[in-house]
Amino acid sequence: MARIRVVLDFPKWLVEQPVTCRLIRDYDLEVNILKAKVTPREEGRLVIEVSGKKKSLDKGMDYLKDIGIRVTPLAQDINFQEDRCTHCTYCVSLCPVGAFDVDRGIMEVTFDKEKCILCEQCVKICPYKAIRIQF
Repeated sequence: MARIRVVLDFPKWLVEQPVTCRLIRDYDLEVNILKAKVTPREEGRLVIEVSGKKKSLDKGMDYLKDIGIRVTPLAQDINFQEDRCTHCTYCVSLCPVGAFDVDRGIMEVTFDKEKCILCEQCVKICPYKAIRIQF
């Protein structure tokens, strides 16, 4: 099973089309929407994680490009700098998916990059700038 994270930029005439539904139904892919800004009659943007068979992934991405959606690999990532972290736990309670956790025995914050959906809430809240966006 292959998995990719991509940014989809929709022209305004495609925003109301069921493209994620087609990826699921026609290409047998799993689609996890990480971030979305889609407004009727305006350009839209989705950040998605797509998984499935490699051949299906390639065909699904080709379909998106063929209908006029710009597909860009996600080049943004969260960088947790443990040496700057004071383990204040602000990020733990704020993270909507539990990517940050705290070991209560030693009161140390940990970060699971696989759970992260790049919502950037942790970047905004960290008073020590231990969490950064990496491009």
